[in-house]
Amino acid sequence: MDAAVGPGPAAGPRACAGIPADQMDFIRQLLDRVGDKWSLLVIVVLEDGPLRYTDLLRQVPGISQRMLTLTVRQLQQDGLITRTAYAEVPPRVEYALAPLGRGLHEIATSFVHWASDHYEEIREYRARATASQ
Repeated sequence: MDAAVGPGPAAGPRACAGIPADQMDFIRQLLDRVGDKWSLLVIVVLEDGPLRYTDLLRQVPGISQRMLTLTVRQLQQDGLITRTAYAEVPPRVEYALAPLGRGLHEIATSFVHWASDHYEEIREYRARATASQ
């Protein structure tokens, strides 16, 4: 059985060593969820308070309606954002950071800012790697 997939002690020094092996699959799934580009950006733009779906769509550059729908649904399922539907005509729905999502917000914002700060440098490394292939 492949050690990367099968059960056994958590691999890796320091950070991963303290994580019980039976939690690693779930943790990897969660990191996949919150580490994808759309989830991070949705969490970052919800910083200033609740937003309606169309406002989220405008503030997350490049996201399609389908991807936004999937992303907010998944973030809600994990307890990171809340969805509040108001009984109005026309219906109004707002999304906001849940307490669990607020804890992730600072990390997400730091990562997005890091990516922006190092944009040119990373592009140069990628260009060099492509040229050497």
